[in-house]
Amino acid sequence: MRVKESMVGLTPYQPGKPIEEVKRELGLDEVIKLASNENPYGCSPRVEKAIQEAFKDIAVYPDGYARALREKTAEMLDVTEDQLIFGNGSDEVILILCRSVLTAEDNIVTATPTFPQYRHNAVIEGTEVREVPLTDGVHDLDAMLEAIDEHTKMVFVCNPNNPSGTYVNAKAFETFIEQVPEDVLVISDEAYFEYVSAEDYPDTLPLLKQFPNLLILRTFSKAYGLASLRVGYGVGHPDLIRAIDPGREPFNTNSMAQAAALSALDDEEFIQACHDKNKQEMKKYEDFCHNNGFAFYPSQANFILMNLNKPGGEIFDYLLSKGFITRNGEALGFPTSVRITLGTPEQNDKIITELTKWLV
Repeated sequence: MRVKESMVGLTPYQPGKPIEEVKRELGLDEVIKLASNENPYGCSPRVEKAIQEAFKDIAVYPDGYARALREKTAEMLDVTEDQLIFGNGSDEVILILCRSVLTAEDNIVTATPTFPQYRHNAVIEGTEVREVPLTDGVHDLDAMLEAIDEHTKMVFVCNPNNPSGTYVNAKAFETFIEQVPEDVLVISDEAYFEYVSAEDYPDTLPLLKQFPNLLILRTFSKAYGLASLRVGYGVGHPDLIRAIDPGREPFNTNSMAQAAALSALDDEEFIQACHDKNKQEMKKYEDFCHNNGFAFYPSQANFILMNLNKPGGEIFDYLLSKGFITRNGEALGFPTSVRITLGTPEQNDKIITELTKWLV
């Protein structure tokens, strides 16, 4: 079978190694996964009951409009219901955008390294990808502006950025979007929004009234702890949402995901607790780096990218042998680094102990 030319050479997204696979391969009884930026504290206790209720109607198609979740999310964000589009994770909203907007005559502008699905979905559409290197781990917005031309359809700003964990501040983002041509979409991917503590992080929602070319992406997969259920959303101008919605598959968010997300929104205390614990645990990794002379990017997410001055594959293999699944920095564009998702206090203490014994 022949696939279209743009697909040749592409590889599927590579997630972190599954726990059971590592146990079998290495003969380990315990394996701790700190690779995929999942919430180590799970999800709100309210979610289980909501899923059990939704399970009763498992033979019935889900609400394709996600009305209840749409109403609740709109209320929480203080936007109108027609400003929202839901996806099977925010990844699918990226796919819908690219599917609906991009052609072979267009280009997109992104940072590099950043979340790979921007590039991946654009390449499938035959679109040119213009990648602008990070500066000190942060998006170089001036250089990204220079990369925009009359064929640019979208600019992606991953904020906080994955894999560096860094962020674009409010002043820089607002200056940037003011200079982007009105016919170019600016996508602010805020998957880690709930973990941010920086006081000068952009408040993008009010900007929607001024910039109809802005689309904000958020997800229930990270702080809300619903990664396996896959539900995320985009927030934008009603005209933009209306234009791209035909690119969305029918019934793309399942009933259990909608019910779980709806109940998770009601538990603000759980999200705040996760935010606070994440901030406390981040200090352990920062102290480890400071005390031992290792460089790292200050992170506003639930992971940290540390330069440990050894090949990323070597770091990954060592930690794997000790029962920790992490992300090899070589695969992320940082060849002497490792990216570690923050776990529970006990998990973080264990991995830092192993790193200390090996590296120091």
